[in-house]
Amino acid sequence: MRWTTKGRAMRGRRDWLAATGVSPLAAALGLSPLTAARPGQAQGLRDLTVVSWGGAYQDAQRDVLFRPWMTARGARMLEENWDGGMDVLRTRMRDGGTNWDLVQVEGDQLLIGCREELFEPMDWDAIGGRDAYLPEAVHSCGVGAAHYAFVLAWDRARHPVAPTGWADLFDLARFPGKRALRRGPKTTLEIALMADGVPVAEVYARLATPRGQDRAFRKLDSIRAEIAWWDRGSQPPLWLANGEVALACAYNGRISAANLRDGRDFGIIWQQNLAGMGSWVIMRGSPNKAQALDFLNFAGRAEAQARLARIIPYGVTAAGAAALLTAPVLAQLPTAPAQAAAALRLDEAFWQRNLDALTRRFRAWLRA
Repeated sequence: MRWTTKGRAMRGRRDWLAATGVSPLAAALGLSPLTAARPGQAQGLRDLTVVSWGGAYQDAQRDVLFRPWMTARGARMLEENWDGGMDVLRTRMRDGGTNWDLVQVEGDQLLIGCREELFEPMDWDAIGGRDAYLPEAVHSCGVGAAHYAFVLAWDRARHPVAPTGWADLFDLARFPGKRALRRGPKTTLEIALMADGVPVAEVYARLATPRGQDRAFRKLDSIRAEIAWWDRGSQPPLWLANGEVALACAYNGRISAANLRDGRDFGIIWQQNLAGMGSWVIMRGSPNKAQALDFLNFAGRAEAQARLARIIPYGVTAAGAAALLTAPVLAQLPTAPAQAAAALRLDEAFWQRNLDALTRRFRAWLRA
């Protein structure tokens, strides 16, 4: 995935204005988050900056986590969003630091960034203790935020015949039209191998070999001209709605949110979904570490996580949160037994070892 600057600063600023109550006039007059501060607010440090994945997911976070935390603490927060990518994190730190405090990252980014000392060690005592979270959410450099899945999605209104799995993504005869895939090797190469008949249990063993990698790229070659590459999680549901693509690899929560909020009739195929977990990390050297930890403690409560899952169906990471959800909500989550049994669990350790090399090959393939 890529982080692009065009439009992001303005969107982040609008998010901040809406969330903090600073008027457009004050912003136009050049009042910063500090000079526009309310009486009694500590000055001298910038506001806590939280970076998430945008779209329907960040909209839900804003309603359930960001604004309630600001209200409870009498504090303010600046939101930004990004599309992932280790190069983004490395560049921001190499260029003399970053104005990002809290960032939501994927599993491989958590492992790589921790190894490269891009993140602060997690202070577990400050966020409720390790026992307050599910075991898989606990890491020395981060805390799990949500379980998600990449699924095969389509618009029932446009295509009444349902696909059955990733092989259909590559079947241009039965399902003509463009198909949306995430720009990058992670998820894309796994999907190509599964579509080519590799069993879930063998995907990473094959992908670890030159022969398996060649097989994945050959499979992608078969539909190369019909691939629409997405960089942001908000794009697949938009493209499905507009009829720009017939089939899409997409985040499960974005597809469900489009159905719930926008009245869409998108279908989800859970067979061979790619399951992962996003985590919160604190960027190394953040001047707002104490505030960041306080927010994580707030956002990690079971009650808050349950409210978020009711709005957008991503799996919870707080111990006890699942017990607060009804059976219909639990059934929509990627952590539901049926969905979990059908999943390929993203091997983050594999991507920690191979991300840079396979990213170089993927970029070369795109240019060829």
